[in-house]
Amino acid sequence: MAYRNGQRLPLDEGGSGPTLRLSVNPRARRLSVRIDARAGEAVVIAPTERGLVQAVAFARSKSVWISERLAVRSKGRPLQPGQVISLRGKPVRLEATPGAGAARLVEEGTVIRSGGEGEAYARRVENLLKREARDTLLARTDVHLRALGQGPVKMSIADTRSRWGSCSPHNRTIRYSWRVIMAPPPVIDYLAAHEVAHLVHADHSPAYWSVVERLVGDHKPWRKWLKDHGAALHAVGR
Repeated sequence: MAYRNGQRLPLDEGGSGPTLRLSVNPRARRLSVRIDARAGEAVVIAPTERGLVQAVAFARSKSVWISERLAVRSKGRPLQPGQVISLRGKPVRLEATPGAGAARLVEEGTVIRSGGEGEAYARRVENLLKREARDTLLARTDVHLRALGQGPVKMSIADTRSRWGSCSPHNRTIRYSWRVIMAPPPVIDYLAAHEVAHLVHADHSPAYWSVVERLVGDHKPWRKWLKDHGAALHAVGR
């Protein structure tokens, strides 16, 4: 059976169970499966479309693990007064204030206070988090660009489904997920280094990882942090 990039099919050959999303990534060095907690599905990755047949078989051999991971995935948590979220790895309490004022950090950064109700309240808090993410990531990106002798890039903030960042060396653009602002500072710094390093090496070769290590030292703990806690960050405000 032939499969195609972007196709979705059930994990169980009988037509039931969680959904598998097939993805071709020419930069992938091996077959892999990851959990997209936000979409509630498993993503099967192969270097070529031909390799998807083997990748699907591999995923189905891991059906118990995939089902367990999806069963415990983080549920969405709306942004609302009384909730405690994380900002740069520190707990921040959300509070409401009368009127239609924009969200702002108060009490030495331990409280986010905003006007509005329901969706309007959530939107203002999210906008504040995006501003914080833009400022922090812009600063860390600039540090790593200068460390590598690289010129400026065009940076943008998005709410990607699963990827924390992406870099297009040919047009010198870097895009980050604003949600990483909830992670501890070393994780944020690692993400910036990860994307800037792609300006030197577009792949994930040993030479590429040596550049990342030159920028932030041992990057493995921060990669693991994102793997372990990423689903919880993607659930915030959902």
